Amino acid sequence: MTHAIVARQAGGPEVLEYAEVEIPVPGPGQLLFKVGAAGVNFIDTYKRSGTYKVPYPFVPGTEAAGTVEAVGDGVTGFAVGDRVATAEGINCYADYALVDEDAALPVPKGLDVFTAAALPLQGATAHYLINSTFKVEPGHTVLLHAGAGGVGLLLIQLLKAKGARVITTVSNDEKKALALEAGADHVLRYEGFPHHVRELTGGTGVDVVYDGVGKDTFDGSLAALRVRGMLVLFGAASGPVPPFDPQRLNAAGSLFLTRPTMGHYLRDAAERRWRADEIFAAAADGSLKVRIGARYPLSQAARAHRDLEGRKTTGKVLLVP
Repeated sequence: MTHAIVARQAGGPEVLEYAEVEIPVPGPGQLLFKVGAAGVNFIDTYKRSGTYKVPYPFVPGTEAAGTVEAVGDGVTGFAVGDRVATAEGINCYADYALVDEDAALPVPKGLDVFTAAALPLQGATAHYLINSTFKVEPGHTVLLHAGAGGVGLLLIQLLKAKGARVITTVSNDEKKALALEAGADHVLRYEGFPHHVRELTGGTGVDVVYDGVGKDTFDGSLAALRVRGMLVLFGAASGPVPPFDPQRLNAAGSLFLTRPTMGHYLRDAAERRWRADEIFAAAADGSLKVRIGARYPLSQAARAHRDLEGRKTTGKVLLVP
């Protein structure tokens, strides 16, 4: 027997139980790995709360890093003892987890297990947002919400490396300092941000808004865009955006709106490796700084969810078995 976090029904963080479970057995094409650290992400809270439908009982977590303990039939690219990470693991809030071979990422030398666990989901998200959803070029002006969050701090650095001008929003002075340290050009509070963005851009607005906050920032994000600008709504930390009239996009300047999801940007093993290799290499050589804001024992998953949802965290939140 081993341990995992189990939710037996949808609800608040209190439904997350530290429970005894059987050690998983890898099926054909799967790896069993001992979890060194698991990433805590907003999508985990959406599944736990019932916002995203999942079958119960449910073990959260798709992001983790660790060491291969066993391989299933047909696995050829990994062996026992290899270090792996993934954003698409199975039941990763646990001592042991499974991952399909195609979704497993080799961890390069020089990258510790905590950094490796912090990068797959948020690193892949940051990569696809600026390379594929809206391809950022030198000279673009970008508005990014939640600049001190896990994705935000990665995005600021990657955007500056592309030659973009970065405006970001945060909720307090501590987070402002983190965003500036990461390289943001301008750091705003949420209140009145569309007006301040217009001031900073001479009335034009930004080329793209990356919005992982959702309901509380959506209207302001649209108002901050230039004519034919794009709003990339990639999360809902404040809640889902209510239905709205598409005519608003017309009236506000023929705007574009997209709601990407990571699975559509990790279509095959080659695409996964492209994104992971670039992000892991940047972290390994030090050009991309990865902030791990909090580590919680696996048994304290409920507390980790409370702190994440209460916006008490910065950078990456990890669970450590």
